[in-house]
Amino acid sequence: MMVYERAADRFMVLLSAGNLSISQSVREILQVEKLDNGKGVPTTIWNATSMFDAVRVLGSAVRRVYDQDGPSLKQAGIEFNASFIFGGQIGKEPMRLFLVYSAGNFIEATRETCYFQIGESKYGKPVLDRMITPQTPLDEASKCALVSMDSTLKSNLSVGLPLDLLVYDAGALRSDQIVCIDDKNPYFQMIRTTWGQKLRQVFEDIEDPQWNGGQTQFPLRPESPRYEPMKKITHPGEKNI
Repeated sequence: MMVYERAADRFMVLLSAGNLSISQSVREILQVEKLDNGKGVPTTIWNATSMFDAVRVLGSAVRRVYDQDGPSLKQAGIEFNASFIFGGQIGKEPMRLFLVYSAGNFIEATRETCYFQIGESKYGKPVLDRMITPQTPLDEASKCALVSMDSTLKSNLSVGLPLDLLVYDAGALRSDQIVCIDDKNPYFQMIRTTWGQKLRQVFEDIEDPQWNGGQTQFPLRPESPRYEPMKKITHPGEKNI
């Protein structure tokens, strides 16, 4: 995580995933990258008047690294693989969030897709999909993000601590709510223990499937008006048609 802050003017955060050498080069170039806007003074992340213009500078930095390193990486059989989440607020403009691909192109978050993930995302995504909405309070969103990351850590040994967590309040144009979470962090230890226990408890509270017509409100094999029961093939000449 990289934070770009000029108090009372702009606040931007960059997350990266993929090839580390690519993402490190992009981060270095981003601070000095200049984008010709046809008006004399090039656009940088420090003078951009909107997050859209700022993310265009980031896209330009990604393409610059590709132009420099892409051919050599391809010759070595290495894919140019990097993705970025870039978000923040400039002046009185509303907060905006972007997902930037390895080609330097990008998409913006909407109310229908109010968050992005990069890197190893499949294990933690179900938690976010069930919990996160545009109305979710920041404290709940922070808790949900940590639960999501715990799910990823549990299921993928290639993902490990520490984790960077930052919370930004709309309109503040600054933030001191930043923490680097390691395996000694008391709150994250509580999250890991409690989430595992509660998940097990909820799982055990769910009724087991009843295969033999037992007493239940939720039968597993009701008659379907649309689908016939699965047909078994019992000899070589039988067709399942």
